[in-house]
Amino acid sequence: MLNRVQKRNLTKRDYVTLSSMIFALFFGAGNLIFPLHLGQLAGGHWGIAAAGFLITAVLLPLLSVLAVCVTKSKGVYDIGKPLGATFAVVFMVLIHFTIGPFFGTPRTATVSFTVGLAPFFPAKYQSLALLLFSAAFFGLAYYLSVEQSKIMARVGKLLNPLFLLLLVAIFAVAFSSPLAHAGSTSATAAYQTAGFTNGFLQGYNTMDALAGLALGVTIVTAVNFMGQTDPNKAAWVTARAGFFSMAFEGLIYVLLILLGTQSLGQFKLSDNGGVAFDQIVNHYMGSVGQAILAVLIITTCLTTAIGLVAAFAQDFHKHFGFLSYKAWLRITCLASFLTANVGLNQIIAWSTPVLMFLYPLAMALIFLSILSPLFHQSSVVYVWVVVFTVVPAVFDMVAAFPAVVSQSTFGQAMAHVQSFLPLASSGMDWLVPALVGAVFGTAHYLLLQRAKTSTGMEVPMKR
Repeated sequence: MLNRVQKRNLTKRDYVTLSSMIFALFFGAGNLIFPLHLGQLAGGHWGIAAAGFLITAVLLPLLSVLAVCVTKSKGVYDIGKPLGATFAVVFMVLIHFTIGPFFGTPRTATVSFTVGLAPFFPAKYQSLALLLFSAAFFGLAYYLSVEQSKIMARVGKLLNPLFLLLLVAIFAVAFSSPLAHAGSTSATAAYQTAGFTNGFLQGYNTMDALAGLALGVTIVTAVNFMGQTDPNKAAWVTARAGFFSMAFEGLIYVLLILLGTQSLGQFKLSDNGGVAFDQIVNHYMGSVGQAILAVLIITTCLTTAIGLVAAFAQDFHKHFGFLSYKAWLRITCLASFLTANVGLNQIIAWSTPVLMFLYPLAMALIFLSILSPLFHQSSVVYVWVVVFTVVPAVFDMVAAFPAVVSQSTFGQAMAHVQSFLPLASSGMDWLVPALVGAVFGTAHYLLLQRAKTSTGMEVPMKR
């Protein structure tokens, strides 16, 4: 199909549409509720917490898009390929199932329902209402993503502008009459002493760094359909549009964090940002606000769901071609529907440990990809860094599991070993080992380069 696409130069309007699509694909369920909750947790320390949050929620996703561009990848498989085809497939499957039918995609439906529609239903009918809503939600996501060439138009030109219009309306009302001065609100104990680190870790929950790797295939496909089929030009277009979309997303994050902080002047710390958003909108706008919020949250979550199910189907069809794109699309939509009915709190509780394991690996691969031209994508550098990163990542995963795992004999034994690692108390124990791995990997690469110069031996390169 791409062979029939007419090559052309992009206009400013094309860049706006592409940037809008990228923003919409990234900005979904967690991107609304977690910044608000962070604002409530951080209180008067919201500024330093926001700085940490922006690194993992904005900078890393932008770097993941740049990693796709630098390596001219078409998906998460290509990012992991320097470590071998087996690793690349396993990593791709883990990423897609995490941001897809196991956690990320179902969350788009549960947040939509919990924040937007649950207040309209009595408690005894909410399980049934969620079942019916999630069925309609993923049915619509399937319909809107079944034609790959129309995803950008449907998301970038239709759904995203509607979402932004409604969000601006909420910001305008809320900031014209703030509930409190942000600097005077109380912070939780954890944010009084480690606001930056906790904000950094909260950014994991958006899943955007992982999404950036996985959505690369959807973004590159959209760029190709716009006539940019040359890999170098496509990479430049993607990087430019990604920068503008991520910068705008960062601005919205800061406003949401500030909104959450100010809400402490009227409300107590909520269980999650969805509850906080519901309270804020109802305070300012009443039942009309609840209706606006329902449309807002369903719109933004639907755009992200479209991107996630499409990326899943595109990558799985490419690497497991015994099923068509549409067949994989049906599978991920059905699986997401089933998982969504587990409930929002359970999804968040079990997704956190998986994120604690995958995020360090994803960050390592993102930086390796961006820096790969310096060492010609040599596999030895990748191996050293990933091996040194994966061990503390396993410790972080076990520690983040619910008590049934983390407080078991096995979990406590793992925690004891983990305590000897630098920065373990802050959840950043992977950082020093990763840097050590980078030093060893670079030294190994340079030794092989010297051997190549003296004997003509080939340096292990990307496989």
